[in-house]
Amino acid sequence: MLFLTLIKESFLFAWFAIVANKLRTFLSLLGITIGIFSIIAVFTVVDNLELKITNSLNELGSNVINVEKWPWGGDRNYPWWKYMQRPNADIKEASELENRINSAEAIVFTAGGNGKVKYENVSTENASLLGVTYDYNKIKSFEIISGRYFTQQEMLGGNNVAIIGYAIAEGFFKDPQLAMEKDIFVKGRRTRVIGVFKKEGESIIGNSLDKVVCMPINYGANFFNIKDENSGPSIAVKAKSNISNEQLRGDLAGAMRSIRSLKPSDEEDFALNEISTFAKNLEETFNTIGIAGWIIGGFSILVGGFGIANIMFVSVRERTQLIGIQKSLGAKNYFILIQFVFESVFLSVLGGALGLILLKLCLWGAASAFEYNAVLTWANIVLGLTVSFLIGVIAGFIPAYGASQLDPVEAIRS
Repeated sequence: MLFLTLIKESFLFAWFAIVANKLRTFLSLLGITIGIFSIIAVFTVVDNLELKITNSLNELGSNVINVEKWPWGGDRNYPWWKYMQRPNADIKEASELENRINSAEAIVFTAGGNGKVKYENVSTENASLLGVTYDYNKIKSFEIISGRYFTQQEMLGGNNVAIIGYAIAEGFFKDPQLAMEKDIFVKGRRTRVIGVFKKEGESIIGNSLDKVVCMPINYGANFFNIKDENSGPSIAVKAKSNISNEQLRGDLAGAMRSIRSLKPSDEEDFALNEISTFAKNLEETFNTIGIAGWIIGGFSILVGGFGIANIMFVSVRERTQLIGIQKSLGAKNYFILIQFVFESVFLSVLGGALGLILLKLCLWGAASAFEYNAVLTWANIVLGLTVSFLIGVIAGFIPAYGASQLDPVEAIRS
């Protein structure tokens, strides 16, 4: 009961201090409010960005290895001109890998380019054209909302068929369901639409299919040179469920060296790229951004902490006689200490809560004005309130300790 009474009185003291000195309290809390807003805003943006990138990477498959000319991220210790001399991935090599590797569930060759796509009087000048081999649906995660996937005969024969992205279908036909069996013109060539990809939205790493015209690789060769580096030729290899990436990587390295007739002493002239490597580099980047967020918001929180400490020193000075009366009536030192520390914590947490409310309002505004959907997670809310609590304890302890050590007689006479 004594503890509850202490908490109640401390709350009332804090509340009366806020009501009686609104401007002073507002200015003191401003630093904490801005600091919490800054730190949690950075963490919220980074968390949502990381989530979107992670989801985009997961669509590519965590158990997929890409055979390409250039390594993702590069190697500072490796001469760039040696990368330039490497041959591009080739569709024939993809076929050879299918015959040589038993640890792969699917092997796909892809290449692409850009070009004008037209339907009646509507056209898009720079659509993404993508040529794929048959098992592309096993490598890339997607849904077809209307129509179907390619048949093996269409792939082998290089038929003039395509699956188009949702944005292209919506732009040409208004209703994507109406795109089925319609003829569009890709760089002047008549192409039959056999399917429409489900809407995916913007992708951070640029792998969205919304603005893509996907076609059999043999038909795509009419629009771009599948052997040229500008078409981004790549071989994607997906491991079987019981095969680790390390084992698949070893099998791929050995098979590619054999296909390209490399001697044991020769350097590899290909790169084996994994999503995990890319994700690791991103994690380091996000950690750096997080540290920057702590530094940016830390200065505001530091200023806010001084503001809280200042208002507590003033509060102790104003209530010196009251402290003397309380101690003369039997109040213990810890009672006075807890009373002022609680007041400091209450003010600091209030400032942190205002910062979180301000951030939430800004996120709502960004979602309405720019269609930027970021979620303020409970983890970040708890983090913001915890930091505010700790600042309140640290900033209020010294003034509270000084108040608890006052001599009751001297305090009453002051």
